[in-house]
Amino acid sequence: MQTILSEGSNAVPEPPRLDAEVIIIGAGFAGLGMAIRMKQRGMSSFLVLERASDVGGTWRDNRYPGCACDIPSVLYSFSFERDATWTRVFPRQGEILDYLRRCADKYRIRSHIRFDTELLDAAYDEPSATWRLRTSGGSTLTSRVLICAMGPLNRPNIPNLPGIDRFAGPSFHSSQWDAAVDLRDKHVAVIGTGASAIQIVPEIAPVVRKLTLFQRSAPWVIPRNDGAISPLQRFLRRWLPGYSWAVRTLIYWVLEIRAFGFTVKPALLQSRESLALKYLERQIPEPELRRAVTPNYRLGCKRVLISDDYYPALRRPNVEVVPAPVAELREHSVVTASGAEYPADVVIFATGFRATQGFGALRVYGRGGKELADAWRDGMEAYLGTSIAGFPNLFTLIGPNTGLGHNSMVVMMEAQYSYVLDALAQMRRDGLRALDVKPAVQQRFNERLQARMRRTVWASGCTSWYIDARGKNTTLWPGFTFAYRYLTQRFRPDRYERW
Repeated sequence: MQTILSEGSNAVPEPPRLDAEVIIIGAGFAGLGMAIRMKQRGMSSFLVLERASDVGGTWRDNRYPGCACDIPSVLYSFSFERDATWTRVFPRQGEILDYLRRCADKYRIRSHIRFDTELLDAAYDEPSATWRLRTSGGSTLTSRVLICAMGPLNRPNIPNLPGIDRFAGPSFHSSQWDAAVDLRDKHVAVIGTGASAIQIVPEIAPVVRKLTLFQRSAPWVIPRNDGAISPLQRFLRRWLPGYSWAVRTLIYWVLEIRAFGFTVKPALLQSRESLALKYLERQIPEPELRRAVTPNYRLGCKRVLISDDYYPALRRPNVEVVPAPVAELREHSVVTASGAEYPADVVIFATGFRATQGFGALRVYGRGGKELADAWRDGMEAYLGTSIAGFPNLFTLIGPNTGLGHNSMVVMMEAQYSYVLDALAQMRRDGLRALDVKPAVQQRFNERLQARMRRTVWASGCTSWYIDARGKNTTLWPGFTFAYRYLTQRFRPDRYERW
């Protein structure tokens, strides 16, 4: 079994037994990439715990009609595994899942994965400087390092509506799509107008009898401009690596420029708002419907959505937009806050995820037995979104304030891979058993981050899933991705306690 620790004279003896030097939680995009990068560095002593029976994470779970990514396929892939088989500019769910499965097979990661194994809790043992993990299978595992790669989009946000248990028909969240439910000739209520709703509505509207869309606030929608990737382009990407690199780089910078308006000077977004409103006017000429779906907040404050067919779907004679929050469900209907009642045979919750609640129900205990939920009582925070004070040898991928509103999350993941690998190399070189970011370092980092956050468009007054219950944005990175990559390009041991 490979060891992180050196064999030099100052090395600290290993504890009696480690199941693996490193345990990774989650076999989605982030966890698979981390495992691949470790294997490429010659590390073999690692396990991946996956609660499901296959890899893929959110792209395995979300199978609703129309499910697709809003980042171009050439950039929504690992830089070390650029793929020439994408068939569309914006990849569909099935293609992304196939890509992740191919990555797991190509780099022989499946033998490191324990499927159908959910982590129930993890506790740091100070005397041995190890993590003890209790799993759903009843086993206890021990590792030197724990990497949480669960991501923020794994806990569906199903509103606790009065009467939800009394509703007579099928009801489900978009990420738990029930393919056995036949929507043909049904009255279908879709609650929510976020990223999943604008993909679902155009797909199911042609087959249902009536679709009622309940909208609390209208989203900003811009054209998707999706299309097929030609055989010539696929040929060039396959046989000319320089071409693939150039296209990826160009798209990266086109998207990266958007961060200037989001994070530096939101006033610059006014021109984009004007273009979006003109697009809305062209797509929906009916004044009443157009007023109902016109946003009343600054573009970018909530997630900007992209679609070529959402607005046309709203104009269908069997689609009705209800610009009001839902108050309750009854046996065969949905009732709004004003008391208006709408018939429904099926209810679909397109209400997003609990992204600001960290690891959800997972219980993690650090030094002195402190629970992570207590450490995050005033909101999630970490140093570089990766290290948490008081939790040695714990690293988070897609952790607090590493989300993006303008570019590909793969860029952030790969920056974190490099940082974690550098930390592991530091442990090996210096014969260290543990690393724990200094509380003062974490505090200064987050004070500066939140000060910068107050100048971004996300602080312009709307409510969104970026913001937690205390009004703190614990989700997004308030700057450019190249700035984050610079900060994570090398591990800084002076900012950590080491032993």
